[in-house]
Amino acid sequence: MPLNQTPCVGFQMPDLRRERPVQRRAVATGELQVGSAYSALVERRLPRGDALLLAQVAGLQGARNVAQLIPLHSLPTPDYVELRCLPLPGEDAVRVYCEVTGTACGSLALEALAGVNAALLCLCDQLEVLQPALCLREVRLLFDEGGPQGLRIHPRGLDEDEREHYLPQAASGLAGARCAVITLSDRAQAGTYADRSGPLLVEALQALGAVVADVVLLPDGVEPLATRLKALATAGAELVLCTGGTGFGPRDLSPEALRAVADRPVPGLGELLRSESRHHTELAWLSRAEAGLIGRCLVVTLPGSPRAVAQGMAILGPLLAHARAMLRGEPHPDGRNHA
Repeated sequence: MPLNQTPCVGFQMPDLRRERPVQRRAVATGELQVGSAYSALVERRLPRGDALLLAQVAGLQGARNVAQLIPLHSLPTPDYVELRCLPLPGEDAVRVYCEVTGTACGSLALEALAGVNAALLCLCDQLEVLQPALCLREVRLLFDEGGPQGLRIHPRGLDEDEREHYLPQAASGLAGARCAVITLSDRAQAGTYADRSGPLLVEALQALGAVVADVVLLPDGVEPLATRLKALATAGAELVLCTGGTGFGPRDLSPEALRAVADRPVPGLGELLRSESRHHTELAWLSRAEAGLIGRCLVVTLPGSPRAVAQGMAILGPLLAHARAMLRGEPHPDGRNHA
């Protein structure tokens, strides 16, 4: 084949420049069938020393050095790694667990699996002189959590001891919360184009278990939104999410409408949206997203693009159940004290 016709096979690192780092956790497990060397292992009588302790060190190193093993792996070093080696006397085997946590743009599943495999291979290295018939088995990711997909558990599930020790945390939901979605757009209200941001908000709220009782499309401006917000709060809405009207246009007045009827501002949410959205785009700092309370109803104004709505819900989602519990005077679902 001529040189200029040789197919080019290239490689590329994952592009995480526009991804938002969040707190993540992953736990993996695996087993080593030890056989006749089991007693010497668990009683710490191996010729080369305490293999279980050494395996924990190897697992820590494995979880923290994945980037040196996997080409183009670009996640940062984990913040915390914990290894456990549990003897299984009825099976002459050892089960290894590796828990990895850190702030990252992607899953830490590889780090957890690498920790388990490094620990198991270290045990193999210590045992193969006494028992060459070693067998690695059941290596799998138990669960990972913290990303946009929430809690992901292996189809085989966790046993009772694993759940009790690791306490996997699903995203806090809004079961039964009465919510409303308002889209602000002169053009969408006039039928110039179809609203795509409002339906995304509805879908995201329903995924959290909320009841979206009102879906409204309004023109830009202060009076239409202010009037509707007051009516929704009076009717018992617990959460109202607005999309649109947070830019610099002459009729982008959603924050002004909210201020006109809000009893108390919630400045931290607007600051959080801008700060976290900067990971996706430097233009996030131009957003005028805002939040406030009308009685016991929380209102948040989000930008108008579908992408910004999806990113905004990923940022707000973990906080909404706590905010709702605070407004209702109830304990938070995970037992934490209110701010």
